[in-house]
Amino acid sequence: MTEHDRAGLPGELAGYMPVYSGKVRELFAPISAETGLVDESRLLLVASDRISAFDYVIDSPIPDKGAVLTQLSLWWFERLADLVPNHVIDLPVPEPVAGRAIHVRRLQMLPVECIARAYLTGSGLTDYRQTGAVCGVELPDGLVDGSRLPEPIFTPTTKAPLGQHDEPMRFEDVEDELGADLASRVRGLTIDILALGNEVAADRGILIADTKVEYGVDPVSLGLAPGEEVDWTTVDPDQVEVVLADEVLTPDSSRFWRASEWEPGRAQTSYDKQVLRDWLLSSESGWDRTSGQAPPPLPAEVVQLTRARYVEAYETLTGQSFSTVPTVQQ
Repeated sequence: MTEHDRAGLPGELAGYMPVYSGKVRELFAPISAETGLVDESRLLLVASDRISAFDYVIDSPIPDKGAVLTQLSLWWFERLADLVPNHVIDLPVPEPVAGRAIHVRRLQMLPVECIARAYLTGSGLTDYRQTGAVCGVELPDGLVDGSRLPEPIFTPTTKAPLGQHDEPMRFEDVEDELGADLASRVRGLTIDILALGNEVAADRGILIADTKVEYGVDPVSLGLAPGEEVDWTTVDPDQVEVVLADEVLTPDSSRFWRASEWEPGRAQTSYDKQVLRDWLLSSESGWDRTSGQAPPPLPAEVVQLTRARYVEAYETLTGQSFSTVPTVQQ
């Protein structure tokens, strides 16, 4: 059984050429039936059922996860449309990947993972305990696991290749990579996305502790061919549209907490993959995070609980029953 089979992905799609396989998503390029040429303007983005933690892909797919991520991202893209443009193209997708795939604009992706935090936990908490700051952002004394921050902060990381680990970045590092104007634009957008997300989620009993988003620009607007190298420090965000891409405000890219059970000073009840992280770090898993070895497969009960939390997040936020058939049509 291949990795594609186990993750519920086709090895091939008629009329499409495989382009990229990431931790969670696959990219396919449409091929013209008339000319046989690849369409350089768009891609088919397919979300698999693979799941990652601590920069490793776990050898245990989570059933229906790809459909949850795709449909929840579409739901959020609609609600964020007045804040930032997104990469979605309104076209039907092939039947084998219906519900977990979308056609998207082919973009040149920014080489930074853009993260915003409204609450202190995870790697941010570790950084704070060691330095009193997160990614160079100084924070007040006395904060604990789950503390609400005085205001959301931008805590970016590098975008490491598959198999390597993302590293924290200070804002000055982002400015060096992207230039001051583009760095300021993505910082503002990332914080605004988290803030708007929390406004929406609050009415549904969810706190969004932190989130990761990605941005790209149309290479044509830069006068470049797809894949051509970019000097990001020369890109003016007032002249070139910055586009929200990949996924947004999902259980994979964000920490969702039950607002009614929020209590700083302890681990929070979450709707995301924290249950998976907790098991991996427990003595039951037998895994040493510092060993350099890949994590073990998940037991069935952790797989089932993770799936249940993902579905619960979708249903709680959208008010819709989850179905593998798209509830938001492309």
